[in-house]
Formats: sequence, structure tokens, C-alpha cells
Amino acid sequence: MNVKKIFALLLLPFLFLAAGCGGSKQELSTLKIGLMPDTDSIPFIIAQEKGYFAEEGLNVELQPFKSAMDRDSALQSGNLDGAVSDMLAVAFARDGGFDVRVTSMTDGSYKLIAAPGTKEPTAAALVGKEVAVSRNTIIEYVTDHIFSGNGLSADDIVKVVIPQIPTRLELLQSGKLAAATLPEPMASIAVHNGCRFVTGSDELGINPGVILFTGKSTKDKQAEIKAMYRAYNKAVAYLNSTARAEYIDLVVEKSGFPPTAKEALVLPRYHEAALPKGSDVTDCIAWLKGKDLIKKSYDYDELVLNMLAP
Repeated sequence: MNVKKIFALLLLPFLFLAAGCGGSKQELSTLKIGLMPDTDSIPFIIAQEKGYFAEEGLNVELQPFKSAMDRDSALQSGNLDGAVSDMLAVAFARDGGFDVRVTSMTDGSYKLIAAPGTKEPTAAALVGKEVAVSRNTIIEYVTDHIFSGNGLSADDIVKVVIPQIPTRLELLQSGKLAAATLPEPMASIAVHNGCRFVTGSDELGINPGVILFTGKSTKDKQAEIKAMYRAYNKAVAYLNSTARAEYIDLVVEKSGFPPTAKEALVLPRYHEAALPKGSDVTDCIAWLKGKDLIKKSYDYDELVLNMLAP
């Protein structure tokens, strides 16, 4: 056997080793994420439809929900890894013994909208009247803050509990309610259809909307969650730099928004994924404790987990 053949045989093990070490990327598991019919969900839709998840080697199943109750049930039954949600849902889950963690805040907006024909669209004018909310959710939290911020109390109105957002919108537009608190884009759709804007979370300077994942997923799917956020940030860059006309048909089709959203939808300027402010966490916990809805006062680090590092 000549020297060249001997040398080639000696090199073979090292070539196989190099191929194994420098080869394919880590294979990622599927992420199942629950969405609500609001503007917080739009970056996920864009990331899916523009192929940003696929660019990261990630398969994401987006599951739409019409009520927070249904979304939370899916999380606790193990049918979701994460969801577009809010700080209150996180605290409720933890208080009930279910481990979930906030991994970023969102850019959602929640507005108090008065019925068509309302002559005086103010909080004071709604005293003693029916205002639709979903009980013990971000919607009720914002509603209470709106009235307390205007020198009133939530006890000054008659709360009507309507969990499903589309139903709440329909009853408001038909004049069967004096007012309702709605997320975007449902709030803008209501105004477009003749309802009256009163005020909302932007005016109050509060932002309790979050993206969360189950404790199990934050341990078992760290690479997947990081990949998801890289794709999410690409979607944010696309939304902020692209003319609305380029994506509005896609968003309305995939989100389940009513057709009128095509004209009425007002999008925020989206931000890359970031952790929530401390005040948004502590204010939500204080509200829940004040209503005796949770047993424990949770610290920021007990609820929020930083998974945004590359």
C-alpha cells in the first residue's frame, strides 16, 4: 500500500468527525401559539405568511381564539406552548398552580367605546349605564382604570359580562349597550361603524399586554422560542417599513377580523420584542390583590423570564 493510500485512510475518521460537528442546524420542534382577534397577533401572522418562521427553521402552529377563557383553557390543557395574552392571565395561572412566564410585552391597545348616537362620549356620561367587559381580564382592568382615572369608580357603571369579543362588538354597534371596552382593531371598527371613542389604555399610559409561554416550554423549547422572537422581530421591521396596502388584505383574511377592518384598522408602530415595564407588572398585581382575585403578591422576577438574548 503506497503512502497516499495510507494517508487517506488515516484521514477518514477525522473527515467523518468534522462532518458530524459542522453539519446541520439543530432540528427544532413545533411551537403552538394561541392568538386573539387583536393587533398584538398581527406580527405572528406576518411572520408565518412571509416565511420568517421558516427562515429560522421553525414550524409554528397559530391557533385563533375568540375569548381569553378559551385560550387559557387550551394553555392549561397542554394544547399550546404559548399565547398572546396579558399580565392578569399570567397571575391567575400562577396563583392556580400553573407555571407560565411572560417573555415579552406587546403593542396592544384597549379602548372604551360608546354606542352610536352617544352625544357625550365621556366616562362621566356613562355613570349608571351598561358597559360590556370580560370579567377578570385585561378588559376589566383597563375599564376600572379608565373610571378611576376620571374621578369615578367601577361601581358607578353596570358591568355586563360578554367574554367573546365579536359578540361584544356586535351588541355595541346595534345599540344594545351604552359602551364596551374593546381591543384593537375591534375598537377602530366600532368607531368606523358609527360608535364613539371615549378613551383607552394609550391615554392612561398602561400596557398590560404580553406574550407568554408555559414553564415547560421555557425549559424544553428554549431554542424554538428564541427562533420565534427572531422571526417576530423581522415581522415588526416589515410592518413598520411597508405600506399598509401591501399586507392589509392578508391580515384581514388570516386574522378573522371583520371585512370592515380593511378600511378601519389602525395599526400601532410595533416594537421589537422587549420585556414589560416594572410598573405594568406591579399595577396589575395590585389590582388583582385589591379585588381578592389572587392569594399572593408576585414579584417581577417571579412572572417575567428573559429569553430575548440571541
